[in-house]
Amino acid sequence: MKKIELDIVGISYSQTQSGAYALILGEKAGTRRVPIIIGGFEAQSIAIELEKMVPSRPLTHDLFKTFAEAFQITIKEVIIHNLVEGIFYSRLICVNEITEEEKEIDARTSDAVALAIRFKCPIYTYEFILKNAGIELDDENTPKTEETPVEHGAQKSENWLSEKSLEELKQLLQKAIENEDYELASKIRDEINQRKKS
Repeated sequence: MKKIELDIVGISYSQTQSGAYALILGEKAGTRRVPIIIGGFEAQSIAIELEKMVPSRPLTHDLFKTFAEAFQITIKEVIIHNLVEGIFYSRLICVNEITEEEKEIDARTSDAVALAIRFKCPIYTYEFILKNAGIELDDENTPKTEETPVEHGAQKSENWLSEKSLEELKQLLQKAIENEDYELASKIRDEINQRKKS
């Protein structure tokens, strides 16, 4: 399968899950975004490295990097290789610099991304994951939909999206993307995909 490279677009606080964050990965040569819900510790670890901050004591991911380098092991790439029931699965592709032996290690996606930043290695995924979990950003030439207030799931009943028409969902999706509310956008996208399957 052809690998598609991703960039880190940013991290935002989750509006619906207390203490959680949405890590936004973007297709390097495209317009799709993938929101991944991660914990506060992992979000902090990613943000600290992105901002080039130096903590007073090493964080777990810093310790892992120091440990790996002490034994001349590097991470060549991270691959987000599967998506099952909303959970992303990742692998670290590690290389022993002496023997050139390559090993794959299973990892949570949040940890894999935190390590990818530290090892300055690329993050990849596959088309089927982008197709199922990606949110397409409209280009600037696409006409904007009419102003529709984005209703947030936390303020509505659990099934508020199911009460909307497909056209209303598409308008809400566009508005959520414009507001960079990728968590809400992913829920709307899931509802649209669910209806297409029915």
